[in-house]
Amino acid sequence: MAGEFTFTGNIMGGSVRSGGYIKSESHRSGLSKSASSGKESSGYGKILKWFLLIASLALAAELIWFLGVTPFRPFTRIDISGFSNYDPDSLLAYAGLTPRSSYIFTNAREMESLLADLPQIESVRVFKRFPGRLDIHLQGREAAALSFVNMEGCTVPVLFDRQGVIFQIGTAFSRENYLELPVISGLIIEQPVLGMRLPARFFSFLEDLESIRMNAPELLSAVSEIRLIRNSTEGLEIVLYLQHKKTKVHLPGLNEEILRYTLLVADVLTDREPGIDMIDFRATIASYFPKGGSL
Repeated sequence: MAGEFTFTGNIMGGSVRSGGYIKSESHRSGLSKSASSGKESSGYGKILKWFLLIASLALAAELIWFLGVTPFRPFTRIDISGFSNYDPDSLLAYAGLTPRSSYIFTNAREMESLLADLPQIESVRVFKRFPGRLDIHLQGREAAALSFVNMEGCTVPVLFDRQGVIFQIGTAFSRENYLELPVISGLIIEQPVLGMRLPARFFSFLEDLESIRMNAPELLSAVSEIRLIRNSTEGLEIVLYLQHKKTKVHLPGLNEEILRYTLLVADVLTDREPGIDMIDFRATIASYFPKGGSL
């Protein structure tokens, strides 16, 4: 084949073995290029290995810091949301937090239990955000009604929520806080303390009262006082004192439907009979009595 034969001859007094010479030079050139390419590949491989080693060390250091160091460091951020009537520093101290408290050593459920003991707090949720953040959400108690008690010879207001928990005593709260609240009388509260709860027989009434306050507050605005009377069966009867009227209303219980109907009937009857002192709805048929009359 072409390029495979050997030509021997006498040219200008010398002899040339052309095929062998060309093949030898081509082989040496190929070896030189292969060696050069191998060196370059070896250099790139070493650079890549060093890069991967450095990246691995950096990643390992980052993981050690993120997982092994940061959770043990003090919280970098603490957020308190919801109820805001407490001083944040006092609140955190009550919850057992210190400037050195960290993610790993803080018990969220224990904090919730401690904060839930505060009289003005209805519920608490504490969330730990890895690696160094703490979120505290507080739900404050909302007043369902107002009552008055005698303490050391003075009459002072107390506020309690729909669960019957007393969470404010005295005049420490603004008067505007209770101007729109229904006033409850007939309660006997001896030596009230913050966090005290009313007896269980009042719970159903308070739930109904809260429902009216949330769904139809305009109805309660027509009532100046709600007097509770314990009957012979340990239940409750209710006497309403109406705003801008001298007429009282005696009821076997209270809910939105009963109150709406009661106010309507009271308006009609007092317009027809201005001297009515009491309207009694405890029987199937309502009855009323003039001033000076008896039930």
